[in-house]
Amino acid sequence: MSLLRPRSLRWRLVGRLVLLQGIVLTGLILLTVLSVAVLWRTGVLGTEYEASTMDALRDSVARDASGNLVLNDTAELAALRAEVANLWFVIRDESGHRLSQGEVPPQLKPIADALDHVSSARLEWSLGEAPLPAGLVRWHDTVAGRVQIMTGTQGNISIRRLVAAAPPLALNVILNVILPVTGIMALATLAATPFVIRRAMTGLGDAAAQAEQIDIDRRGVQLSTQDVPLEIAPLVKAINDALERLDKGYERHKRFLADAAHELRTPIAILTTRLSSLPASAEKTQLLEDATRLTVLTGQLLDLQRLDQHPEQLAPIDLVGVARRVVLDLAPLAFAAGYEMAFEPEQDAGVMARGDQTSLERALTNLVQNAIDHGGRRGTITVRVARAGWIEVCDDGDGIPPNEREQVFEPFHRLKQGGRGAGLGLDLVQRIMHLHGGYAEVADGPSRGACLRMVFPKAATASA
Repeated sequence: MSLLRPRSLRWRLVGRLVLLQGIVLTGLILLTVLSVAVLWRTGVLGTEYEASTMDALRDSVARDASGNLVLNDTAELAALRAEVANLWFVIRDESGHRLSQGEVPPQLKPIADALDHVSSARLEWSLGEAPLPAGLVRWHDTVAGRVQIMTGTQGNISIRRLVAAAPPLALNVILNVILPVTGIMALATLAATPFVIRRAMTGLGDAAAQAEQIDIDRRGVQLSTQDVPLEIAPLVKAINDALERLDKGYERHKRFLADAAHELRTPIAILTTRLSSLPASAEKTQLLEDATRLTVLTGQLLDLQRLDQHPEQLAPIDLVGVARRVVLDLAPLAFAAGYEMAFEPEQDAGVMARGDQTSLERALTNLVQNAIDHGGRRGTITVRVARAGWIEVCDDGDGIPPNEREQVFEPFHRLKQGGRGAGLGLDLVQRIMHLHGGYAEVADGPSRGACLRMVFPKAATASA
């Protein structure tokens, strides 16, 4: 199943703005046309139309059985005759047939007698004297064929002709006005909207950049609401409230772990003392190993809390000295478990790094304890310190499969189900190294056994 890509707010706004502009522009034009129609119907704009008589005659002209020109009694022609008392016209065709009615005004009679020499004309008494001309002469294609009509300009435009002229007019307006104007507005919107949105979303981009910096080790962070759009401010505020609740929950969780570790230290110490008084046996060795693991685990939990609250306590320490003390402390436990113990520093002293000595000793103790638990009870556990700034612990056991090298540092991860331990030791080592600016990793050792390395920052090592 493919995931749908999130829709772009920018292009959604552009599309909707263009659509809205087209609708508004169309509505304005339709409202204008409707207003003109209402004004015409009420007589405010006037209803005079110079070709109304011409149009009525053109639509009424026909021929009889003999081929003579006649007029059909159409409703429009009847209305015209009722409206115009002195209706006059002359209709002729190219074959010499002629049809006339009424008295041609004396001023126009010479033209009526010379229609053979006139194609079309607009006849006035004098230029600009009247709103309408006195007569019109035009050729038309009709059901009776091509005819020439000369008539006056009396009469008003009918509602039927006004309605009939509306669709072509509307189409012409759409093609020549609405579409070009909408296109220009769409291009302007397309160019301006992304810029406007980008400027309006500047504050939101800053908040997103701040959100990318949020990490488990950087608590108390709040997203800035400066320059965030008013509509999105509630979302940013809700995120800030959620971050505050998470910080409080994390603090409660840390306090619980610290309190639990403190409470466990005393019973674990009593348990270790009692185990030490037992007669030597394999069971005693295993119990002491378990007690040591519990001691290291509770100590690491306390160290993590202390370093997390006071990271400035890091100071220059000698990695060779740290490793030597851990080897001396755990050598008896390794010997009792059936191992040899080796310490191989590249130099006797002076491999310096910045760190917290107590927490680093606990982390290294955890690695040695891990080698004792999983090294197969055979071979040598070797602790090396390199000038490059790392400490590694290697054993001669079965090793760690390549596909498990990243997962072993995850909490509660164990290579073998039902094995000893809770799967927290290596995770605590990794967290301690992260607090020191370094990391823990699985390295390639001289044998096929496991080899775990604590790597310190080069800059810190060099400066120290």
